[in-house]
Amino acid sequence: MLVERAALAVVRDPKVEIVVPVYNEERDLERSVRRLRAYLDARFPFHALVTIADNASTDGTQEIGEALASEIPGVHYMRINDKGRGRALAAAWLISTADVVAYMDVDLSTDLDALLPLVAPLISRHSDLAIGSRLSTGARVRRGWKRELISRCYNALLRIALGAGFTDAQCGFKAIRAETARRLIPQVENRSWFFDTELLVLAQRAGLRIAEVPVDWNDDPDSRVRLVATALEDLRGVWRLMVTRPTRFARFAAVGITSTVAYVFIYLALRDVLPAWTANVTALIITAVANTAANRRFTFGIHGRDGLAGDYAAGLGAFLLALLLTTATSELLRYVAPQATPMVEVVVLTAANLVATLCRYRLFRGWMDSRLQVMTADGA
Repeated sequence: MLVERAALAVVRDPKVEIVVPVYNEERDLERSVRRLRAYLDARFPFHALVTIADNASTDGTQEIGEALASEIPGVHYMRINDKGRGRALAAAWLISTADVVAYMDVDLSTDLDALLPLVAPLISRHSDLAIGSRLSTGARVRRGWKRELISRCYNALLRIALGAGFTDAQCGFKAIRAETARRLIPQVENRSWFFDTELLVLAQRAGLRIAEVPVDWNDDPDSRVRLVATALEDLRGVWRLMVTRPTRFARFAAVGITSTVAYVFIYLALRDVLPAWTANVTALIITAVANTAANRRFTFGIHGRDGLAGDYAAGLGAFLLALLLTTATSELLRYVAPQATPMVEVVVLTAANLVATLCRYRLFRGWMDSRLQVMTADGA
């Protein structure tokens, strides 16, 4: 019995602080906070504090938040004088005395039964951060097709541009160990909607463990998120992180874009004196050789002459693929629009060349990865 009590004391000892960031949420705030607090008291096994983080609301949110904090034990209110969800989270998390800090959206779109699975790997120290995911296996999500499409495209962009290993950066249901938050947050530049993504990317780059929990999610149709403004902010943030530490695909894309621009100029220069097919082949050969050399050095970090012939053979295979795609496109254009101008030709062929570039990346990456594995094995 004594051992059981000691074990129970250890289990109940950790403290969790759940931050609810709000801006002009007078309509939903009281109902959501009361529901959350009642759930924690009835079903959550750890000591938990709810903090309302008000970032510069101009409606009755402040009065409601202060009233809830004075009336309900375990509810705290704080006001931040500047807008920004990330700013509210940073302010609350950095002064927290809890072992684990978390946040959830005020609409409580996520089923609260996911809260314990979210914080459990942090309390056990198995993981450093935990995120709710609407895109992982087992998640049950109800939301409109537009938001679903935007979410999937955004997270696909993160995987391609930043090498993200997590599935859902923007789900408003996350937790982090407090000492990890104090270490990472000063490095996060964004203090608005991109805060979540940047925090996760920095955590991944630092080699921290990120646990994912599939959630049940019911989208709030009256969400205040401005899709266009948020999307533009996110794209700027992705670009900033990509430039500071580009992934292999980003380096390949940069080489590919440069090669494509070079292809356009070479093709236009040759088209005045050569037929379309000959100009296309010549431009592809020149850019394929330069592309292979640049990717070999900058994308995959291979130097020296070892394996040079095989690398250029792989580059030749990628060239033949590009030639097949662009030639087929050129012939199709001649059939559909025989009077097309050289400028129309170059636009259509450039589009085909971009598709070929994606295929070339898959092919070239497979070859180079096998080469690097052999080199590593030989070195061992």
